[in-house]
Amino acid sequence: MRKLLILTLGVSILLAGCGRLNPAPTATVTETATSLPPTETATITRTPTITPTFTASPTPTPTWVAQGPGDVQVPILMYHHIAVSPIGSRYYVPPTLFEDELKLLHNWGYTTITTTMLVDAITKGASLPPRPIILTFDDSNEDNYTNAFPIMKKYGFTGVLYVVVDYINTPNYLTTDQTKEMAAAGWEVGSHSETHSDLLTSDSVRFEVVQSKLDLEKMLGVPILTFAYPFGDPGNSAVSYIHFAKYIAAMGATGFTADQGKGNLFLLQRCEIKGWDTVKSITRFLPWHGDPSFLPTDTPTPTPTASRTPIPTYTQYPTSTTRP
Repeated sequence: MRKLLILTLGVSILLAGCGRLNPAPTATVTETATSLPPTETATITRTPTITPTFTASPTPTPTWVAQGPGDVQVPILMYHHIAVSPIGSRYYVPPTLFEDELKLLHNWGYTTITTTMLVDAITKGASLPPRPIILTFDDSNEDNYTNAFPIMKKYGFTGVLYVVVDYINTPNYLTTDQTKEMAAAGWEVGSHSETHSDLLTSDSVRFEVVQSKLDLEKMLGVPILTFAYPFGDPGNSAVSYIHFAKYIAAMGATGFTADQGKGNLFLLQRCEIKGWDTVKSITRFLPWHGDPSFLPTDTPTPTPTASRTPIPTYTQYPTSTTRP
């Protein structure tokens, strides 16, 4: 019995000693790297570098400058038909030539204004673009809408229509709707009389000047503030009625300069562009010139031919007359 007790005690001491020498292991978390399969290769994907795209800056709008009151320089050009002439008339400027003329004006920095804007500058002072110009169209010809209007729009230009009341809504002339559309696009409309009679010989000057204003305002729903004398001749009585009807200015047709002022407010200098003019020849009317490289070369171009049935001769101006 004594041997059994000693053996039990020895085993206990041995177990206790083992506990001190070899403590129980503590649980730990071991991170194991997972290798990629042999068929997969780890690659570094680079974020693409974006190369900045430079957009050309738009041409800055010219700064408008105060001009007037008093004398100012504004060239006023006068057109009639923008079409190929069936009879070689001076009053027809072919559309291709017309576009070349507008292209030159655009390249040389001209900006179109209205007659009303010119009058404001002369009478009370107003801001105008650095190279202002007025493009006028007499007689209500249909090709002003079909040919001139889209070309003008292409170059950012607007014009001034001088309308004959009796011509509106007749064959080969502007309609009311066409005229309204052009007015809505920024074109100005003025009177060119009721019937296009010569005011020097007419017995109804009051009717031609005063009534035409009233009729056009009723027909188009826009103010009619300026007048263009038929054939360019005012006559004393016509000027009196211009003032009576409260027009703010009137256009002549025999000018050769860009000088405008209070002294000629009712006979503004206007330069006629004829069918045989060239892009180079119209520069004689321009007070400001630009880069000569924009002028066309002297290479002759084929003479255009009429593309439609000629207008009856009674609607044409006589080609031998010297009066516009």
